[in-house]
Amino acid sequence: MTRSFALLAAALAVNLPAAPALADLPVGKTAPAFSTQAALAGKEFAFSLREALGKGPVVLYFYPKAFTQGCTLEANAFAESMGEFREAGASVIGMSNDDIATLKRFSREECRDAFPVGVASAKVIADYDVKLGTTGLASRTSYVIAPDGRIVAVHSDSDYRGHVKETLAAVRALSR
Repeated sequence: MTRSFALLAAALAVNLPAAPALADLPVGKTAPAFSTQAALAGKEFAFSLREALGKGPVVLYFYPKAFTQGCTLEANAFAESMGEFREAGASVIGMSNDDIATLKRFSREECRDAFPVGVASAKVIADYDVKLGTTGLASRTSYVIAPDGRIVAVHSDSDYRGHVKETLAAVRALSR
């Protein structure tokens, strides 16, 4: 009995990190508007979702903490795919509750100057329903938002690996 329990616990532990979290902002809902401080290539600027949507679809991806393993690998993956997002007419912004000084460094080192990262306030985290327990951190959730402000896709999964693929597919589907 103890061995069976240990095997079950091990199987659950292996699969648990990849289990999707639930995001309460459904496809079709209007994305909450916000403005925040952001960084691109180490430079601080004011980001407005409304202004970004005026230029095309926006991939808004939330991540827990800059410079942690999964968040770094996710930022690297988005950076490597920015040409494809631009080709599809979309912009990308990563969001966490890190301070702007940390995000300026993260934008250079891990986002490779390819896309901005912004400060996700407690209100933005609540508005997008991405609060990670009681930590104050954001869960790993990506939204694709059409230029009219509607959410057209949501990918919520603690495993960073599917976020680029899923959001890029959703952006490409918008242009068909």
